[in-house]
Amino acid sequence: MEEIMGLTNGDPWRRGQKDEAHDGDGGNKEIISKNPLTVIPDNNKFNGINYTDWLHNLRIVLDYENQRYIMNKPLSQTLPDRSSSEERETFERWHADHRKVQSIILAFMSNDVQKQYDRLDNVTSILQRMKEVYAILDRHTKYVATKEFFRAKMTKGSSVQEHGVKMLSLVEKLEDLKARLDNDTYIDVIIQSLPSSYYLFVINFNMNELEKSINELINMLVQYEATKKSAPSVLIGEASTSKAKAKRAERWKK
Repeated sequence: MEEIMGLTNGDPWRRGQKDEAHDGDGGNKEIISKNPLTVIPDNNKFNGINYTDWLHNLRIVLDYENQRYIMNKPLSQTLPDRSSSEERETFERWHADHRKVQSIILAFMSNDVQKQYDRLDNVTSILQRMKEVYAILDRHTKYVATKEFFRAKMTKGSSVQEHGVKMLSLVEKLEDLKARLDNDTYIDVIIQSLPSSYYLFVINFNMNELEKSINELINMLVQYEATKKSAPSVLIGEASTSKAKAKRAERWKK
């Protein structure tokens, strides 16, 4: 069974690391190239001044591979005695994912920054060191992001979809900064950022006590905007019909 799990002959996961992750210069590239989302941080490599955005993009990439847990869970170096086959498999997968995540993190750094971290032997150490050095201004960053979110206003006549995307981006940024605002607060602020032309939508939304996610709210606003644009022509038609009916009724009375 141990041979099947690849846990014999010393340190198998390091042997796997040699075979899979460091096969010449192209090993890391092969691991990274399988994820189409890696183009995101590849165009925005960490350079020492974009820590928050870089961390956000890294999480997107790791979520795609279901490997984000590596960022928050310290690597276990030993496997308990008498471990089950399932535990052995989990242990092996954990180390395999760890190697890949470490390669991705290092690959998405500029060369100058990369040299500061390529000697660290685990993801936790790399991220902790980066946080200590580059996240000092996070408190101010959170203040600026919170201020921008609460003061955001949609310009009259602009696209509600574009405004919704902007607000969603701010929400995601606040989440990354652990602002700890609940969904209702996000929804309330987005609704309050709308111009007065959306007052009927706001009244209907609040009166019906609708429980919606932010994405669902944005979709509703887009649909409302489309309906609102077509409404004038419908109302004009209805008004003309009403006037015609009134004239016919008046002639009938005569």
